[in-house]
Amino acid sequence: MSIISKDISRAIELLKANKVVAIPTETVYGLAGNIYSKEAINSIFTTKKRPFFNPLIVHIPSASDLENIASYVPEKAKLLAKAFWPGSLTMVLKKQTTIPDLITAGKDTVAVRVPNHSLTLKLLDKLPFPLAAPSANPFGSISPTKPEHVENYFKNEIEMVLDGGACTNGIESTIVGFENDEPIIYRLGALALEDIEAVVGKVIIKNKKEQSPDAPGMLERHYAPTTRTYLTSNVVEEIKKHSGKRIGLLIFKDGFKDANVTTQIILSSTGNMTEAASKLYDAMHELDRENLDVIIAERFPDIELGKSINDRLQRATFSS
Repeated sequence: MSIISKDISRAIELLKANKVVAIPTETVYGLAGNIYSKEAINSIFTTKKRPFFNPLIVHIPSASDLENIASYVPEKAKLLAKAFWPGSLTMVLKKQTTIPDLITAGKDTVAVRVPNHSLTLKLLDKLPFPLAAPSANPFGSISPTKPEHVENYFKNEIEMVLDGGACTNGIESTIVGFENDEPIIYRLGALALEDIEAVVGKVIIKNKKEQSPDAPGMLERHYAPTTRTYLTSNVVEEIKKHSGKRIGLLIFKDGFKDANVTTQIILSSTGNMTEAASKLYDAMHELDRENLDVIIAERFPDIELGKSINDRLQRATFSS
């Protein structure tokens, strides 16, 4: 029997009972629980097999709820919230003392956002508490952008996936922290660097940290298929290296005709970065099911969302 359901009242009931429910957002599906419930948060970490040193993102229904989560909000954070919430922006801010250390990995900061998904905003509005919701996948695996992805991962471990359809943005939120009140990008994501800089000026990127990461998504190896995957700027040369193997290609816009290629997925035939980002993880799931020997991913132009897509591919692959 499927655990996928559109029944929001059932999701509310489970979350109030300190259970974990997978919820949709515009970025990826999240494994959600009451931030004030030790039982629920422990369940998120154990279900995902996520290390406790990796902090979680708190999801709130509106920017007006931020004062319950953050003790201090810099002026540039207020500008970003006004410009991009609800949306694919997470901000790391000084936390209120009421936010449990389990959520923040013992840090004095908390990651928070207002997701841009009508069903989840309705859910959050009906709950008396915010939700922690890291991506609904086993730690390090490909993130889920469809309810079926979550069910395939956790059908025997959680009771419900709230069905909000396919995620429109398809990669995780961009995470911005603040050092001396100046914005720093801790994780590239579905909100382009250029869009952020249009609001607050030049922003530094500091998006890798293995030990005690400042935010989720900073670990070197992440978002990875089980099939050995390579990232390259020269697809033709990479295909030659794997002659005789079952090869899958993950391509931006122009397909390749090569007898060595078993299957290929083109993310956007029109070269649209937004479309490519929205399809990225679903394509990785699809190729990972094809019993291939290798997947070859094409490096994207390093502009706009291409930076974020390359970031995900670099963490999921072996660079070539």
